Amino acid sequence: MWLGRWRPAGSFTRVFLFSGRTERDATVWSKGKLRELLVGIAMENETGRCEISELKQVEGEASCSSRKGKLIFFYEWNIKLAWKGTIKESGAKHKGLIEIPSLSEENEVDDTEVNVSKKKGDGDILKDLMKTTGTAKVREALGEYLKALKTEFTTGMILPTKAIATQELTVERKVTGNPLQASPVALGVRIPTVALHLTELFDTTVEQLYSIFTVKDLVQKFSKSPAVLEAEKGGKFQMFDGNITGEYVELLTNRKIIMKWRCRNWPEEHYATVALNFVPAPGQTELQLDCKGVPVCKEENTKFCWQKQHFEEIKGLLQLTTQNA
Repeated sequence: MWLGRWRPAGSFTRVFLFSGRTERDATVWSKGKLRELLVGIAMENETGRCEISELKQVEGEASCSSRKGKLIFFYEWNIKLAWKGTIKESGAKHKGLIEIPSLSEENEVDDTEVNVSKKKGDGDILKDLMKTTGTAKVREALGEYLKALKTEFTTGMILPTKAIATQELTVERKVTGNPLQASPVALGVRIPTVALHLTELFDTTVEQLYSIFTVKDLVQKFSKSPAVLEAEKGGKFQMFDGNITGEYVELLTNRKIIMKWRCRNWPEEHYATVALNFVPAPGQTELQLDCKGVPVCKEENTKFCWQKQHFEEIKGLLQLTTQNA
């Protein structure tokens, strides 16, 4: 027998009450983590500089299950990346691809096949840089992904034994007072949290900045990924391929947004409270962010998420909009 609950972005957690087994889909989380770790990797020598510019394709799946207190991981990925480079002496620019046909638990990361190709023309010195230093850095990033899969993703994951699971079900039924209606099993512990306060200046109006957080098309542009957005009180949202989810608590047009907010790899059902205040400044808008309830172990990751994946990307979108105006 098992109880299950659908979670945002199609991930699913099963709790097998009598087998002592928990299973969690890591596919969506993994796609976001691979993009975070691989895109932006740079390498340089005396002849040129290269950078991985885009995650063009990531196909496959990943999951984690616990059985009798032990975690078992499954993952299988086919990854395609785009790279670009510049030859220092001539300034010539070249592009190419990196293909990783099979990243799986069957092979060690150091043995994972990494194929580098380049578009026709000169620039073999850049291809050589990618095949040596680039390949090493890609494998290092894949190793970081696997480490995160086994640590970050499993934070708060249930590791039940048969006795514990059965006991928790009994407690749940006693609380509800109805032996025929047992809620999903609530297993977990209280976690220590911290509060974050960040401020950032944007070269735009209050109205434009507010719309970037509340208009689906603009959210998709700065996040470079599909989004689901219901910008109203009680409305849900999903961003970055479902890695960020939550609910709007309060919206004061062009002034303030309050929301329940969480990262995909946080302990299950744990949300922070995020308040965004939009403050007019001469020729700019100051964004004041207060985020309460961030798990202590996720403080740095959350800062990175807001500063790099939100603020910097929004500034890039605003700059592009100005250039195209």
